[in-house]
Amino acid sequence: MTESLANPLAARDHARSMAGTVVEAMPLLPPVADDLPDGVPAGDLLWEETVAAGGYATRRLPRGARLRLIDLKGDACASILLFNAEMPTERLNVADTVKVQWNAYLGEGKLLLSDMGRVLMSFLEDDAGTHDSFCGTSNAATNAARYGDGANSGPCPNGRDRFLLGAAKHGLQRRDVHPCVTLFKGAKIEADGAITPLIGPFAPGRSVVLRAEMDVILVLANCPHVLDPRESWTVTPLRATAWRGPVTPEDDAIRNATPEGLRAFQNVEDYYRR
Repeated sequence: MTESLANPLAARDHARSMAGTVVEAMPLLPPVADDLPDGVPAGDLLWEETVAAGGYATRRLPRGARLRLIDLKGDACASILLFNAEMPTERLNVADTVKVQWNAYLGEGKLLLSDMGRVLMSFLEDDAGTHDSFCGTSNAATNAARYGDGANSGPCPNGRDRFLLGAAKHGLQRRDVHPCVTLFKGAKIEADGAITPLIGPFAPGRSVVLRAEMDVILVLANCPHVLDPRESWTVTPLRATAWRGPVTPEDDAIRNATPEGLRAFQNVEDYYRR
């Protein structure tokens, strides 16, 4: 710290002079986006944030909200946790998400299911096609082994510790950090059971749009995939945009695509009928 900033009044003045500064990765308050889908009023915008490489973000989203994630430079890795915002003991269950849908590969039309048989979010759009419901995220030990440092405050932060920071903002603890799904980085299971990571880098600008089927808490970590084979810790920024939208109607194509999915949506509707 320079001598001038050692003075509290000078430090205050310096901090205030930074008001309005815009950097690459930050939330915008109030949220502003110039590329909302046609027909979405600017007043319905809920969240606009660019999540830094190695960063995390969290948000409570209302039922019906749309969440668009964009891999800005082709090397983002969006690992996500989901909770029922009203009762966070209900949360994303990756095993049931795979088992109930008879499919472990996520994408357009697929559902993210809770441990109580309800749909937390659904995939409305997906032009990425490389997602992972098998591997989970990195932790301090895996990052230390690969990069020489896995500390949360170090140069190679890990996904699990980032999840802890995001979950803590909602009064949640280490025990609440459950298995995640990861978007934009994939994993393929070979015939012999081997896991082939699909890491890229890919073309910039790939995106996913999710719809909140319940009031949810989202926690997102943008850290390298746990099976990324590159020697260097590599990840790029991720953009998150959310806006209000209508609750899923009874004639929705995703809702009615399979008997198992329909049952999960009916469980949601029964929950909100109370």
